[in-house]
Amino acid sequence: MLETRELTIRFGGHVAVDRVTCAFAPGTLTAIVGPNGAGKTTYFNLVSGQLRASAGSVHLDGADITREPVAVRARRGLGRAFQLTQLFPNLSVLENVRLAVQSRHRVGLDLWSVWLDHRRTLEHARSLVARVRLDDRADLPASSLPHGDQRKLEVAMLIALEPSVYMFDEPTAGMSVDDVPIILDLIRSLKTERDKTILLVEHKMDVVRELADRIVVLHNGQLVADGEPAAVIASPIVQQAYLGVAPETEAVA
Repeated sequence: MLETRELTIRFGGHVAVDRVTCAFAPGTLTAIVGPNGAGKTTYFNLVSGQLRASAGSVHLDGADITREPVAVRARRGLGRAFQLTQLFPNLSVLENVRLAVQSRHRVGLDLWSVWLDHRRTLEHARSLVARVRLDDRADLPASSLPHGDQRKLEVAMLIALEPSVYMFDEPTAGMSVDDVPIILDLIRSLKTERDKTILLVEHKMDVVRELADRIVVLHNGQLVADGEPAAVIASPIVQQAYLGVAPETEAVA
């Protein structure tokens, strides 16, 4: 479904992502981990199109999308949730999700169908708002929500776009203890859709252990480990250099 080949980006003399070759299959959740500055978010930005690669390529469903802009990649099925929320702050929670649904289904303004399309779009948007447990705040402007609720709203908008590839960049960052399970449950539910590919950048190793089918480790922009979670977490190089524990001790979050 998604593949990078020798993907590289340089900022002056600094190589932030260094020849990363990796393929991601449908029905799999891959966690991308590593220390701060390892290149995880930069790699995400290259895949989703926020940054232009210096070398290498990105392929989605067999097509080379390396030079395609963000909007084209999104239409092809690449969905991205950011560390920092990307919302329409002055619109209500429901309107934010409605616009995402409308964008996905390209609802137009044909006078013969506008009423029916609008009703269906609104019903779908309400169901997604309820799914992230924001139905009691549906009419509030997005800017009035606390950070945790804004993250939930962004996830609802991402689901509304119905991508084939979901990219979550620290989806639980800044969330309260009560809000984290809601997002994790949503990601679990997406995992049951076996035609979806999920990529997750996450620092919390308890979350990684629970959700990941596979772990990819980046360090200094290079891919240094790739495999099943138990094997990767147990490897001395990961425990010592990337999880901050001695090889003989148990990895902790």
